Amino acid sequence: MQDYILAIDQGTTSSRAIVFDNKLKPQGSAQKEFRQFYPKSGWVEHDPEEIWSSVLAVCKGALKKAKAKPASIKAIGITNQRETVVIWNRKTGKPIHKAIVWQDRRTSEMCAKLKAEGFERQFTEKTGLLLDPYFSGTKIAWLLDHVKGAREKAEKGELAFGTIDTFLIWRLTGGKVHATDATNASRTLLYDIHTGEWDESLLRILNVPASLLPEVKDCAADFGVTDAKLLGAAIPICGVAGDQQAATVGQACFEPGMMKSTYGTGCFALLNTGTKAVASQNRLLTTVAYQLDGQRTYALEGAIFIAGAAVQWLRDGLKLVKTAGETGALARAADAQQQVYLVPAFVGLGAPYWNADVRGALFGLTRGTTNKEIAQAALEAVCYQTRDLLEAMQKDWGSAGKTILRVDGGMTASDWTMQRLSDILDAPVDRPQVLETTAVGAAYLAGLQAGLLPKPSAFAKTWKRETRFAPKMKSDLREAKYAGWKDAVRKLLA
Repeated sequence: MQDYILAIDQGTTSSRAIVFDNKLKPQGSAQKEFRQFYPKSGWVEHDPEEIWSSVLAVCKGALKKAKAKPASIKAIGITNQRETVVIWNRKTGKPIHKAIVWQDRRTSEMCAKLKAEGFERQFTEKTGLLLDPYFSGTKIAWLLDHVKGAREKAEKGELAFGTIDTFLIWRLTGGKVHATDATNASRTLLYDIHTGEWDESLLRILNVPASLLPEVKDCAADFGVTDAKLLGAAIPICGVAGDQQAATVGQACFEPGMMKSTYGTGCFALLNTGTKAVASQNRLLTTVAYQLDGQRTYALEGAIFIAGAAVQWLRDGLKLVKTAGETGALARAADAQQQVYLVPAFVGLGAPYWNADVRGALFGLTRGTTNKEIAQAALEAVCYQTRDLLEAMQKDWGSAGKTILRVDGGMTASDWTMQRLSDILDAPVDRPQVLETTAVGAAYLAGLQAGLLPKPSAFAKTWKRETRFAPKMKSDLREAKYAGWKDAVRKLLA
């Protein structure tokens, strides 16, 4: 009987499962969207029960499409939207509130107060993160302070916290395992990335009881066994990583200096810095890229909050296109004489600006501006923001020669966008044969732990490029366009 690996990819707008064979070739997949809740401006929530039911449904759907018997699944890997917070009752397993999503900005004032009190440096030195509503810690504090009886129950040890991976592990194992991996822990504002432990002083500052927290493991480790009633067999959970770190693994960025950028709802670029945690001088994040055999590998990370979400806005908000795929053709037909800039700060600006309060704007509109120029501006915004990140990374890391960027995620299917990205970066952009590298990374980690797949150095040799996009734009045009972007951001921040 063929051995299979099941990858669960629990994202911001949908849950997906892919069954891979033992050579990491996809054999069947299923995907299911779930609702987004926006109770107030800048607030974003998910229903954890809906996430759970969607994950179960896609796992069963992927098994069916792959014609794989549950007993033939030798390992499960989980990758997840990071920083999103769920707190649940340990006895009942029921969440005490909807999940607060990574995009949510409700704790902006809490972060500003902590900064004003001089705490940011302590958080940054230990966690590699900034005091921003993006991360989990202040979301946990908010839930404990705003859900009736939550703090009292937490202090009695009756509640459990988890990022989505932890919540899924708890549910899959029937409440037997409360665990996470080092990559997800490193996004909470509570975990010391240098010692590899939850930090008591940070817990005290945010007033979060340690009893809430899961055990932290390697990315390839024993995370328990699924309840046989759920999927038809008791299956070991062997690999876990946050979505951006899983994509880094899936792109085989195992050598220091290698860089990947994922273009989904947001855009996240990670540069492997090896066993050294590089402290950023340019407001990037220092994070755990992956942890294997107890050894942490670090990365510099830049987060862009809005990438593919800008295209969704063109489709669903402005109704300028019927499908996301139309934007490339519109951009190709745009008037080259017009310089329209979209700064998509719909939920503030991420790296390297980190301003939670600004909101988006369009610059350079004329009577001649049409849906073509606006579509081009939305796609180009991703390219300019990636260059912002790349330049900040090169300042922090030091750069010998040109960086080659490995890309993945839904937006990379657009040839126009990838060519423009290469042009704006003045660097090659490599698109792999398998675009869904996040799921590949989760499956690889699970397969590694289960003894089905080779060590990272051998796995790296199996990575295959589909297309290399090389820069074609003249340098004076490139620099003029980028200067226009910097000017638009400056005006917005002012």
